[in-house]
Amino acid sequence: MAEITKFRTASVKTQGSTKLKVMYALRNKVQLIGNLGAKPEVKTLESGKKMATFSLATSESYRNASGDKVTETQWHRLVAWGKVADIAEKYLDKGKEIAIEGKLVNRSYNDKGGNKKYISEVQVSELLMLGAKTAQ
Repeated sequence: MAEITKFRTASVKTQGSTKLKVMYALRNKVQLIGNLGAKPEVKTLESGKKMATFSLATSESYRNASGDKVTETQWHRLVAWGKVADIAEKYLDKGKEIAIEGKLVNRSYNDKGGNKKYISEVQVSELLMLGAKTAQ
């Protein structure tokens, strides 16, 4: 535990003598680049706040022992709030390549049968659209 505390409070000098907490900045940080599985589903809550949910596919390719190319795809559930949800609603569409940054959030709920379900999702704080521009 002492080692973790040591890293958590360690500071690093960068150009301009700015100090930043190295390990704290990396705490619960998710960065992904991939393609959208569908157009974001956007809801406006009673409070007036917007929420967008969408899925992102990330792929990795490698060669197996026999030399064949293998591609593995992982699907990630993403949730965006407020201004990021507005941007997602206006500009994102199925297949669009994006980069996101956010944090991993775990939650649970009870389904219609009363069974407890667990879900992990990325709460998006930054969104960057990649690839060619499309006509709007």
